[in-house]
Amino acid sequence: MTKLSLASAILLGSVLVGTAMSTTTFAAEQTYTSKGSITYTPSTGPVTPVDPENPDKPVIPTDPELPINPGTNGPLSIDFASNFRFGKQEITSVDKVYDAQAQELSDGTTRANYVQVTDNRGTLAGWTLTAKASEFTDQDMNAVAGSTGYVLEGAQITLTGGNIQTSSKAPATVVKAEETLLPGQSSSVLLGAKDGEGAGTNLLVFGDTSSAATSVKLAVPGKSTKLATNYQSTITWTLADTPAV
Repeated sequence: MTKLSLASAILLGSVLVGTAMSTTTFAAEQTYTSKGSITYTPSTGPVTPVDPENPDKPVIPTDPELPINPGTNGPLSIDFASNFRFGKQEITSVDKVYDAQAQELSDGTTRANYVQVTDNRGTLAGWTLTAKASEFTDQDMNAVAGSTGYVLEGAQITLTGGNIQTSSKAPATVVKAEETLLPGQSSSVLLGAKDGEGAGTNLLVFGDTSSAATSVKLAVPGKSTKLATNYQSTITWTLADTPAV
């Protein structure tokens, strides 16, 4: 082979090798995107009561004396409200203030009395919770002949230590620390969420662990007539889809 032919062969080989290497080096990198999706809708069922000391933990409140009403259905619901039990007291002509017993749970422990509200509408539209109490009226028609319907005049419930417990990232912020429920009159807002807050479950708790048995009080004038019977008041909690201010 001549020197010219050898040089041509080397040059041709270099071109072919270079072409092969270029094809491998400049291969295109491909990308593609896909999506994950979830759609939430407002819930319609009742929500289980939770622990005021640990709002992420479901509990079963109990009451040895009075029935516990089931919660209302969602998406904006009152899930639970404690009954206020002031126990058995001796008849007296002296002004008295009685403390409500703490809320009992099924595991034998107690908590502060509380009310639980859940907003699962998914709108952050806000809401308000109010309460009113009826007069304490005699329930035992056999205690004194013809006594049914007697009223414990002047008796009124005072709620103290009101505070919000929640694990919500958009909690309610409006709370009344103390309020007296005058029989037959509506109270002011006890718990509320402004526009843009109040999602999830929020608890209005009266007191804490140390004051659980002293934060709800019943004042009864000494001059009111007291029969040897059971008196009951109905506390009506109203949850409205009106944002608090």
